[in-house]
This record gives sequence, C-alpha cells and structure tokens, in this order.
Amino acid sequence: MTHRALIVVAEGVDDLQSVTLIDVLRRAEIEVVVASIEGRRMLTCARGTRLTADGMLVDLLAQPFDLMVLPGGEKGVQHMELHQPLGQQVKDQARAGKFFAAIGEGPLALQAYGVLRQRRMTCDPDASQQLSGCNFVDQAVVLDGNCITAQGSAAALQFALALVEQVAGRAVCKRVAAELGV
Repeated sequence: MTHRALIVVAEGVDDLQSVTLIDVLRRAEIEVVVASIEGRRMLTCARGTRLTADGMLVDLLAQPFDLMVLPGGEKGVQHMELHQPLGQQVKDQARAGKFFAAIGEGPLALQAYGVLRQRRMTCDPDASQQLSGCNFVDQAVVLDGNCITAQGSAAALQFALALVEQVAGRAVCKRVAAELGV
C-alpha cells in the first residue's frame, strides 16, 4: 500500500525543516507531494535555499493524503495562516481522522484553522506565547490522536521519523532510522 504525504510550502518556510521532512518521508517510500500556496512553484526558504514545489495546492485539493505537514518558518507560516483553501484542507483532514502535522511556528497556522482546540501539542517555544485553547507541552515531538507537532529545527529528524512511524509503521521507521545512523 502506497502512503501519500502532502508537504505545504510558502515563501519563507524553514529550510532545514522542509528539506528534512521531504527527504526522510521519501526514504520511507512515502509518496511526497510538495505543494506551494504561492502563485508559483519556485520559492525561497527563510535562509535562502531555493525550493521547487511539485505543484500548486489549489490543484491538489481534491486529492486524498494520509498526512498533511506544515513546516515552520515565521514568514512562511504567516502566509499559511491567511490561506483559506489550506485552512479548509487541514480542517477536512482533521475531521476525516487523517494525520495532520506541523513543526516550529507551523502549529500557529493549525491554531488559526481551529484544529488544535483542547489538544496536547508543542511548537517553537518562542511561539508558544501566542497559543490559546490548546495544551502546550515542552517536548520535542507531541502526538495527540491524529495531530503531530514538533518544536523546531533541532527536532526535525525526530519529527520526520515520528511521522514515518505513524503513517508507514514501526518497521519502516526503524529501517529509515538505521539508514540515517540514528
């Protein structure tokens, strides 16, 4: 069975978080689709890395995904928070009981969409002051049902492996971790 993951990107997303997610999920043989919410596929990440999305989010809205992930990066997350089609897609994903996830400042967008209410979650500790209606946990990665959140770039590999374990299983996660030497 092929698993599918949607990684949503915007101008100014965090370089390390985005690339780590794409790399680790693909190593797990999860079909990864990188979708831009901007009016173009070529984006510049927060630290200057150029990233080319596979497609535009608006063209992918009708497709099913086992997992949706929002990388952090303050500027990118600000774009995501205001993107109504993305917000609706995340709400639909959550309602369907499918996995949705965010790292760094990314959970602020999840909060803006209303899908973190009463959930245990984490995010970049500097961004935690902006949260309300959810339970911040000071841990690298937090799993609450179908919601997975992580603190930031230092947790990117652990977060990506947690996503692999939830979507593809423990055996695949162990294989990928071994390949990476962790």
